[in-house]
Amino acid sequence: MFTEMRVTEFLDALSSKESVPGGGSGAALGGALGAALVSMVCNLTIGKKGYADVEARMRDLLAKSEALRQELLRLLEADTQVYTQVMAAYRLPRKTAEQEAAREAAMQRALKEAAEVPLAIAERCAEVVDLAMPAAEMGNAWAVSDAGVGVLLAEAAMRGALLNVTINLASITDADFVREAEARMATLTANKAEMKERVMAAVNDKIQG
Repeated sequence: MFTEMRVTEFLDALSSKESVPGGGSGAALGGALGAALVSMVCNLTIGKKGYADVEARMRDLLAKSEALRQELLRLLEADTQVYTQVMAAYRLPRKTAEQEAAREAAMQRALKEAAEVPLAIAERCAEVVDLAMPAAEMGNAWAVSDAGVGVLLAEAAMRGALLNVTINLASITDADFVREAEARMATLTANKAEMKERVMAAVNDKIQG
């Protein structure tokens, strides 16, 4: 499993000529790193003097960020698996009309799954972006920069994952599926750039006192 590799091993795999892991997995890892940084802010706040009034909310935030971190790692593995399925469908024989039809059907099924997984990655990354706001506002002032790094990673990872959705949608012939996916993407990105900027403003305000 890629998630069980050492960091250097994963980066070696990512930089190799092999098709997996790729951009979707990289985006999932970026989102997981963002979630981990939100968790870090929570852990550096819970139990600390001067933060008793926000401890319950920070514990709730920690539970959410940790759940997202684990889900993004699961999706990292899933992204490698669905791409492998696309390649397997691509290699199916097509010497006869029947084989060609079977291959095309398999390709379309695999492409839909290959679009769904990075879309799920993007959705989880978007949730991390939202969690960075309360982390920056309520968290330990000495760790507020970590909330900033977290939101930057998560927002970039969200947009990176959506690139993988877009490239797969280009080959999907089911117009209804494509329209639904594009609508989900539009909803997902509607206010995330603004949220990132709001988090960064809160981070910088805290840093500057």
